[in-house]
Amino acid sequence: MTINTNRNEAVLPDTASPKLRRAAPRIITQLLAHAGVQVNGPAPWDIQILDKAFFRKMFSTWELGIGESYMDGDWDCEQLDGFFHRIASTDLEQTVVGPAKIRFIVEMARQKLLNAQSKSRAFQVGERHYDIGNDIFESMLDSHMMYSCGYWEQAQTLEEAQLHKLQLICRKLQLKPGERLLDIGCGWGGLARYAAMEYGVEVVGITVSKEQQKLAQERCAGLPVTIELTDYRDLTGQFDKIVSVGMFEHVGPKNYDIYFNIVRDLLRPDGLFLLHTIGNFVTEKKTDAWIDKYIFPNGHLPSAKQIATSLEGRFLIEDWHNFGRDYDKTLMAWSAKFDEAWPRLKAQYDERFYRMWKYFLLSSAGFFRSGQGQLWQLVLSKRGRSDAYRSVRS
Repeated sequence: MTINTNRNEAVLPDTASPKLRRAAPRIITQLLAHAGVQVNGPAPWDIQILDKAFFRKMFSTWELGIGESYMDGDWDCEQLDGFFHRIASTDLEQTVVGPAKIRFIVEMARQKLLNAQSKSRAFQVGERHYDIGNDIFESMLDSHMMYSCGYWEQAQTLEEAQLHKLQLICRKLQLKPGERLLDIGCGWGGLARYAAMEYGVEVVGITVSKEQQKLAQERCAGLPVTIELTDYRDLTGQFDKIVSVGMFEHVGPKNYDIYFNIVRDLLRPDGLFLLHTIGNFVTEKKTDAWIDKYIFPNGHLPSAKQIATSLEGRFLIEDWHNFGRDYDKTLMAWSAKFDEAWPRLKAQYDERFYRMWKYFLLSSAGFFRSGQGQLWQLVLSKRGRSDAYRSVRS
């Protein structure tokens, strides 16, 4: 396991006065009450304080502090997803107060100046997240190993939702036998394998994770599928269709124009490009510090405005499909499967890892349940494409 979950308590800066320190519990309690969350309350979404260090950590570093405090066992909650649903629904995470406000401003300035998703940093998320251990993902995901939002419109199970998502993507791309498909961010090869088997296409998949590449190659053995360990900026060639599922979140605003220029150059004139990405209800100036440190380093969720701005003059938007609420169901299903598998996994991973992973899955579920998190599938084409496009939803 490569994720570092060593205890790293948040501390107040030396400039914080004793009076401000004493006020932290009262201020945090009032803010949580505004979101409908009671400290040591009776509701399943109320938080139970086990160590008062929680107030100090949250007050000093906000989302990083509350996440690390949960990992440290300072507080607990019967329904963590319900807690974060209420936090996100009232935009409480935007109400930065106390010493955390200084860190917030500094972080915004840092991300404005720094290209956190530069080519030199491209493989960090593979090393620190996707390479943590295929056993985690094999236990948590469906048989196709799709680590992205399922499509639940007519599905009753995670397996059905992910199969329907694969079918939906292939139908939207209008795949035909003999075509060449590029899969940017191919994961463990689930989509590449399905498209090659069911539609007779040749697939080139790329990933920045060595573990993903290894398992994807094994799963796609004997099929016209090539899995490469490479950054999207090194791609060359021509493709009939291009797809990217759950990878755009790692591109970053400073690289959106470069990304779409590269995809445009790789796509044949009559081709189609499907972009499947998490989206944010608002344009964020910074990334969640806890997610950045423990889950997805250098990630950033795009807004509709950011995507549309970069697409202007580059692609036609043939279709824009939002099914973000389906990510809530997907994450809850992953969480249930992770819990079921934990007795087998805990020999390799400690309790702090368990709390970190549950926090990740359930806080994300609350984020999507609130509507702040969305899931978009865009179908894009070049301006000169001859055929008219008709949207697909089933």
